[in-house]
Amino acid sequence: MAEKLSGSTVLVGMTTNGPAGEQLEQFFGTVMIVDANEGITLRLEGARAGDVFTLPPDLRAFFPAKPGSYRLRQTGEVVLDPDYTTTWERTPPRH
Repeated sequence: MAEKLSGSTVLVGMTTNGPAGEQLEQFFGTVMIVDANEGITLRLEGARAGDVFTLPPDLRAFFPAKPGSYRLRQTGEVVLDPDYTTTWERTPPRH
């Protein structure tokens, strides 16, 4: 799986649970690095072009995307035929 993931386009859905409730963020990019310890590093595209984002090193969270166009809710961007989709949920530590 790691070999297939490298160089692929990934559509990410990230839900953050915080004091103000849930916030959904969507973004996409190309996989630059797949490291079993450090994680999966994406070079982001679209509205966040130039940014780099690292996801946890859990390949079980990546699923082949169905062909088609995917519209990001916040930006309205359309991602055509991504290779994979992944969703994550994070809860920041409370202080």
